[in-house]
Amino acid sequence: MGISSPTSDQPSRHGAAPSQRGALDADAFDALFSECAGDVHGYLISLLGDSASAEDMTALAFERLYRSRARLDSSRGTPRAWLFAIARNAALDELRRRRRSRAHDFADGVASDHSAVDPLADVERRAVLRDALASLPLRDRELVLLKFHGQLSNGELARALAISESNVGTRLHRALAQLRERCSETTRSEEVA
Repeated sequence: MGISSPTSDQPSRHGAAPSQRGALDADAFDALFSECAGDVHGYLISLLGDSASAEDMTALAFERLYRSRARLDSSRGTPRAWLFAIARNAALDELRRRRRSRAHDFADGVASDHSAVDPLADVERRAVLRDALASLPLRDRELVLLKFHGQLSNGELARALAISESNVGTRLHRALAQLRERCSETTRSEEVA
């Protein structure tokens, strides 16, 4: 990326305490980008339903993180957690914008960015999971996506969603139970047919 390094007297790493001014320098930012860009993009595709918007929101999330790097506070989460919180907020803003401009049917818009070289069973399993995930309420869907695409801990999820860590655990457990049930219902109905 063509980002110039901010001035900093102390070198830092991706995992260094970002509460110091400039702690997420250009090298640490580039390392974070290399490590997380695919995960952020996958999360946003799953939430927004299209690759073009996901690319735009991924770029926006990294841009916002870079601009706010001096305000990062390690006591409030890792740079990765901050990045996913920024991506989540950008995606929710985009979804609200879509809702205002036209009715948006998430289930019809969800697309997979994976190549078609997967075996048929894998493709069918992904389709069942994608449909089950799309049927969850947005707040449950985003929780599951942040947990598994974002690989955020329950503590990081709690900070990103502004809820308690125990609430995260409870909501995540319920969302995964609903997801499992919807997947098994679909599988059972396909076996009967």
